[in-house]
Amino acid sequence: MRTLMARAEPLVRRWVRPALWALVVLPAPVLVLQLLLDQLGADPIDKLERLSGEWALRFLAGSLAVTPLMRLTSWGWLVAQRRFLGLAAFFWTLGHLSIYTVLDWFFDWDEIIKDVLEHLYITLGMLAFVLMIPLALTSTKASIRRLGGARWNRLHALVYASVIAACLHFFWAVKKDVEEPILYSVGVAVLLAFRVFRRPVRRPPSGGRPADSPVAAA
Repeated sequence: MRTLMARAEPLVRRWVRPALWALVVLPAPVLVLQLLLDQLGADPIDKLERLSGEWALRFLAGSLAVTPLMRLTSWGWLVAQRRFLGLAAFFWTLGHLSIYTVLDWFFDWDEIIKDVLEHLYITLGMLAFVLMIPLALTSTKASIRRLGGARWNRLHALVYASVIAACLHFFWAVKKDVEEPILYSVGVAVLLAFRVFRRPVRRPPSGGRPADSPVAAA
């Protein structure tokens, strides 16, 4: 197994970032094209909201999956991809929220606030986004140095609350067809369980890289 990993590592290391860029960027123009060509069904705005939210959740879950992958492969350089996916999740969530506020409500802030307060799934979606803001803003090496590793790690533990809120938001938003939200929730539960039941590892020296946040700096 180690021999196979050693042979695969140079190829994966070379192509993983271009592949991730394509995965993060290409869905956006595809969704816009589908919207312009009227291929999103009877309620295109609702479909666009759902699809953009799903992509955000995929990238957030993907960022959580990097740590187990690092432990399985011993490829420490994957930490940069974890940060990349975490930031991709944030920007896709921002796009999801923009569709909601611009295309769905046309900046009607009174109705938006009312919607957030009256519907729990909207409240949870907004909570997931708000929790991601400090993570995105402190995703740099400079932020780690300024906050210190321990405080930075405590702050970035917010990602777990954010992803749980996002899963609940998705589950309650779809109302009837819950198979897909359940699948995402099970996957996220497995990734969170990995962090609970994993064997203790030696921490890096003081001032080193915090070890376990999806938006850890490269």
